[in-house]
Amino acid sequence: MRLTQSMCTIAECAPGGDGPATARPRLVKIAVVGGSGVGKTGEGQRRAGRAGGWRRRSAANGACLCLPAALVVRFLTRRFIGDYERNAGNLYSRHIQVDGEMLAIQVQDTPGVQIHEHSLDCNEQLNRCIRWADALVIVFSITDYKSFELLSHLYHHVRQLHPGNLLPVVIVANKADLLHIKEVEPQQGLQLANMLGCTFYEVSVSENYNNVFNAFHLLCKEVNKQQITSTPERRRTSLIPRPKSPNMQDLKRRFKQALSAKVRTVTSV
Repeated sequence: MRLTQSMCTIAECAPGGDGPATARPRLVKIAVVGGSGVGKTGEGQRRAGRAGGWRRRSAANGACLCLPAALVVRFLTRRFIGDYERNAGNLYSRHIQVDGEMLAIQVQDTPGVQIHEHSLDCNEQLNRCIRWADALVIVFSITDYKSFELLSHLYHHVRQLHPGNLLPVVIVANKADLLHIKEVEPQQGLQLANMLGCTFYEVSVSENYNNVFNAFHLLCKEVNKQQITSTPERRRTSLIPRPKSPNMQDLKRRFKQALSAKVRTVTSV
């Protein structure tokens, strides 16, 4: 089955669309980046089945970080579709409930970043996606050690674009079902995530939904918490009742009374 996306949106309508107006949900923006062949596209699944053919080509030509279609669609729809058209810049959206609060989340596809000899060559479109995001998912494949080696370089590039160090980042190890051709042990991914101060998840996009959901759900919680705690003054101000605006007719009446009193005073003098 092939899924074709061209600058389109997978959306789930906010509840209560036909009911009374409700407050607009808080927005959470997430960007997902990862290496070609890490299982974000159907292409990666086919390459893995060819016993490392992509790994030999990537070693010779450099790796390319490209699109997160499979991971994103798995999260949004609970389905895995094994073959995708390549795309860049798609923005997916839905509403989810986190800790009893409805959030509007947007998940951004990212264009490829070329990596040659362990140095990143990020184009401006990818940099804009990273700057746009409130949180980030970095994906690698347990069947490709090179994609694992590149994680720390990409992570530090993200921190350069977000020098405040507030951007929550989750590291996801995909293809947990392909143990017979794995090149990265789960403990290695966990150790790197701990060193970088990130949360780590090992998932199989093709076989399991739970950890994919947990990774995005955690980021939504972290961003929501940051947004709530970063605007205490605005929230306190909103609780203080505003003084009532004076009635315009009342103002006119008072003005006429004051003017009449002034005229009487001048006349008596």
